[in-house]
Order: sequence, then C-alpha cells, then structure tokens
Amino acid sequence: MFIQTEHTPNPSTLKFVPGKVVMKKGTANFQNKETATNSPLAKKIFEIEGVKSIFFGSDFITITKIDTTEWEVIKPMILGSIADYFKSNNPIFDTNENLDDTKQEEIPANQDNKIVKQIKELIETRVRPAVAMDGGDIVFEKFDEGIVYLHMQGSCSGCPSSTATLKNGIENMLKHYIPEVIEVRPIND
Repeated sequence: MFIQTEHTPNPSTLKFVPGKVVMKKGTANFQNKETATNSPLAKKIFEIEGVKSIFFGSDFITITKIDTTEWEVIKPMILGSIADYFKSNNPIFDTNENLDDTKQEEIPANQDNKIVKQIKELIETRVRPAVAMDGGDIVFEKFDEGIVYLHMQGSCSGCPSSTATLKNGIENMLKHYIPEVIEVRPIND
C-alpha cells in the first residue's frame, strides 16, 4: 500500500493520504490519546511516541507531532501503522458515530438562522475544501453579536499561518458577502 505524505503550512503537521476513504461523512479530531477511545486506528497511531494530535478527513489523516520530535524518526512508524491498519480492513471506529458532525449542526435558538445558514454555506463551499487540501478543517461553532466563532482543526490548529488565514481570508470573505459579520475568532480546543 502506497501512502502519500504532504507537507502543510504547519511545520509540526503532516498530511497522510492513504488512497482510501478515511471518513465517509464528517471529520474526527483527536487532541490526545484519551479522546481516541472509539477509534482503534487513532489509538494505534497515538502509541507512537511524539504524536500530539490526529485529525481524520474524508480521504486523509493529518498528524501533528510534539515540537521536540523529528519527522524523520516517527514518519516511518506512522506510515507503517496506517498501512497495516488499512490492510486489516478493520473499521476506523468502534461505532458508526461521526464525532464532529454534531458541532456543525448546532444552532442556538436566538441566532438569526438566515445569517447562520449563509455563513455555514460559505464555509462549506469555499473555506473547507481549501483548508482540507492542507490537511485541516474549519468548523462553524456559532454567530454571536456579529462575531463568527470557528474551530480550527488538523493542520490549521496551532499553525503559524492560521491567524492570517482567519483574518485575511475567511473574515474578509464573510464580511464581503454578509455585512452583519464584524469579526471572525478561533475557538481553541
């Protein structure tokens, strides 16, 4: 099995593309070993010393390492773990739940549903495909008093370029299309 690796704007994060579907629907974000309880694949990858967090996208796995670990040391072990797991044909999750889908669908009752719908549509069609190419994801959390709150995941989380992406890219685009948007802020997990 050939697994392609791609660099991301975040030097602590690599994108692993196994050439197979990773998530049929949604995404999954594991900030540490304790959050990977229902994913045997994530648990297996967390066994590798130096792995900080894992993100599953539709057809990729993004892994962030701790700063003191070198990619040359852990990359071969990660590649082996991913290849072995996919060859086993075991499911990625112990259950069928998709972890982050629920976050995307929550809309507090007091929000203007029309504006929220527009924000979500722009994020879904223009933002998420672009950041997925870099091994990340951006998930809408809420719209409150003109401020859009977003979760930065995968390679976007902790990336040196994420502030510029958020302010210069996403914020400017949302302000252009939706005048009610004043600012965009990240939510740190």
